[in-house]
Order: sequence, then structure tokens, then C-alpha cells
Amino acid sequence: MIPTVTALTIAGSDPSGGAGIQADMKAMSANGAYAMSVITALTAQSTKGVAGVHAVPVDFVKLQLDTVLDDIAPDATKIGMLATADLARLVGEYLPRLPYTVLDPVMVATSGDPLLDNEAIATVRQLCTVADLITPNLAEAAVLLESDWATNVNEMTEQAFALRELGVKNALVKGGHLDEKACDVFLGEGDSEPHILTAHRIHTKNTHGTGCTLSSSIAALRPRCDSWLEAVTRAKAYLTGAIEQADELGVGHGHGPVHHFYALWNNDMMKDNDVH
Repeated sequence: MIPTVTALTIAGSDPSGGAGIQADMKAMSANGAYAMSVITALTAQSTKGVAGVHAVPVDFVKLQLDTVLDDIAPDATKIGMLATADLARLVGEYLPRLPYTVLDPVMVATSGDPLLDNEAIATVRQLCTVADLITPNLAEAAVLLESDWATNVNEMTEQAFALRELGVKNALVKGGHLDEKACDVFLGEGDSEPHILTAHRIHTKNTHGTGCTLSSSIAALRPRCDSWLEAVTRAKAYLTGAIEQADELGVGHGHGPVHHFYALWNNDMMKDNDVH
């Protein structure tokens, strides 16, 4: 019997199901892990945008963490949205006792607008030196380094090394829509050269929750992988498949979610379960 991998997500909630803890738990489940969650913020959002954010009181987030961890020890943890400096400091207190921590430093909205104030950003920046792996996109890497956005792979590589100088152990700088190839730069602890990970560009508007999905799938895969690079590579392949099949879902009227269960919801299953 293969031991069950347990994975914890500490993040905000997305009631539309495409991002946040909902996406995390779907991605963790799709990658063979038993998913658990601690909610740091409630959002009112859909595929069309975010209407509001309500941070969960710090004491209740602590109660969630203590209650879950007293019963179930996670094999890996993903940390996402930390809405305030106090929440970020609280989560930071738990990181040293959690294995295989993946921090997705959610600090900037897709529009480019900041999601955190300066105090919270400074606290998240400190957390990045405690987590085992961080997965910033171009905007978030720029905020962490207080620099301009990278505009090519060479600049992404420079930023990965700069993040190491800040004390980051392992960094995956995500290229997003940088060019026609979906290119990410992974720099592992002790690596003298970066690993450039590429995938073909998929032309779809349905990419809601891709960052959440990637970071949580890395966490789910890491306990059964020999290295962070292997987990990152496998997670990127999974995400590529989820984006390829995103249009098949037809969910929402804005930027729809990726298809987390594309490998499970095969055509035969869908035919057998057609709604009449």
C-alpha cells in the first residue's frame, strides 16, 4: 500500500472555484495528494474579477492551523494569499515545522495593482527566505527585488540569482506571457546554472488560477519526487495539460479556470454522466 501524501494549503478562498484554496485542493487531489486547507481570506470574486476581500482574523487562522496540525501532519504545504502583515507573520511562525513549503507570493493583481501594503510586502519578503521554494511571477519578482519587470529569459535568470542573494533557497520565476514559449526559470539551492523550463504557448483566455494550480501541484508532487526540479517539471507538465483543456469546461463569462481534472474527466465518463 502506497502511503497517503497529505498536502496543506494556507490561502484565500475563491467562491468561483478557479483560484485560491479551491484551485489548490483540486490540483493537489489531481496529483495524488489528500488536500487540507486553512483559509486566510474570503474573497468575493468570479471569472470576471474580484469584488471584495475580507481577511480572516489572525486568531481564527491560528485556531485553524493548530486544530489541523494537532491531528494531521502535512507532507507538504503551499502558502498563497496572506492579506495582511499580521497574517504573514503568523504563518511565518509555523513554516519551520512544516516540510516542503511552497510559497506563492501573491502580491500583485493581474491588472498590476498591488494587493498588499508595504508592511505586508516586507513581511512576505522575509517569508521568502524561510520557505523551501517560492514561485513568483514577473510582477511579484519585481516587487520582491524592488526592481523593474524582467523582459526576457536572461533578465529572469538575473532575478532568480538576485532572489538567492536575498536568502531564497529555491526559486521558480514564472515567465507567463513573456513570449511565444511559456518559459520559466528554476534556480535550485546550490545550482550554479539555472534550469530553463519551456512549454508550448496555448492560446486561451481561460487561465484563471494558473499560479495557484502550479504552486499547489508542486507541493503535492514533492514528497514523491527526488528533487524540487523533478516536482517543478512534473507540475509544469500537469498545468500545461490543464490549460490545454480549459476551453472544454466552458465555465463563467470572463477568464475561466483551467481544467484541473482533465486526466480524469475523459470523454467516456462525460457521456455516461450527461445531464438530461
